[in-house]
Amino acid sequence: EKSPMTDKFDITLNGIRLQCESGETILDVAKRDGTYIPTLCHDPRLDPAGACRSCLVEIDGQRRLQPACAFKVTPDLNIHSESARVRKHRKILMSLYMADHGAPLETEHNGDQLTRMARDCGPLLALNPVEAPRAARPAEDNPYFTFDPSLCILCARCTRYCDEVEAVNAITLSERGAATTIATAGQRTLMDTSCELCGGCVDTCPTGALMEKKPAKLNQVNPRKVRTTCNYCGVGCQMDLNVVDDKVIKVSSPEPGTTLNDGNLCVKGRFAYDFIHHQDRLTSPMIRGTDGQLHEATWAEAIETAARGLLDVKELHGADSLGFISSSRCTGEENYMMQKLARAAFGTNNCHQCAAT
Repeated sequence: EKSPMTDKFDITLNGIRLQCESGETILDVAKRDGTYIPTLCHDPRLDPAGACRSCLVEIDGQRRLQPACAFKVTPDLNIHSESARVRKHRKILMSLYMADHGAPLETEHNGDQLTRMARDCGPLLALNPVEAPRAARPAEDNPYFTFDPSLCILCARCTRYCDEVEAVNAITLSERGAATTIATAGQRTLMDTSCELCGGCVDTCPTGALMEKKPAKLNQVNPRKVRTTCNYCGVGCQMDLNVVDDKVIKVSSPEPGTTLNDGNLCVKGRFAYDFIHHQDRLTSPMIRGTDGQLHEATWAEAIETAARGLLDVKELHGADSLGFISSSRCTGEENYMMQKLARAAFGTNNCHQCAAT
């Protein structure tokens, strides 16, 4: 018989024999198999917390239901994620959550996983809400997102993300019992804390308690997502442009584990997209004419004008009178082409890039 420390072994999930490895959780194995187990407090970037109790499963030999996000698999486990006991637990749990949730079941807030999960459970129990005087920050003046404590279920995904991923610790769980809330030191505005305004807490929030201010009506539309590369630095973070009527109304991050930035974005990548449709943005090349004014031109005309000007300077003052400066916002290939243009086409080593300073 295989030891629990064996690297690979089999377990049974809903009657199906699956191979897994030591160190994996039940949720890891279920996701790989394509078996859905609902979660609220789980984020693959964070250490398992088992706080929301929505992922509890039944395991033969275990007296209590166990959290799939934190329970490590061992050889020959027999697990049930859709048994009558599990479904009853989810129905009661969702009924409790929705009784305390400050929104009707038919209302889905931005990123509200809880409401979708509650609807999947069918008709819920009619329960009276428990008084939970959670306090909000009285003067939150940051320009990007807001916090509604009535929608919070205290899963702590936001505080754990701020601690474990960003290592900023700008927000934390405060108070005790029913008064527990998400707070800053002294309930100061985020602008007066160590917060970097990256929006990662908003992205990971499963209930819509943390919500962006800019796309106020996002939950009313079905945006088309366009994958692109952030242009603010050379890291190459991937992000999704949420497009409605050919206008970017929001930037969201891809699922964790699917791109090099692991679903994380900085404040610029997530919120600084207004320039895309700004009235002052240049949409075509401009060439200064003999009248001293800028006039629209084609790319061919602009490139020819720039090349002619550079060649004239080289002819008059020599190749070393020219200098070429590239940008860390460009790709590695683009920066390579810039130095090749300087050295091979114009014969100068005067080539620099802003990331080198």
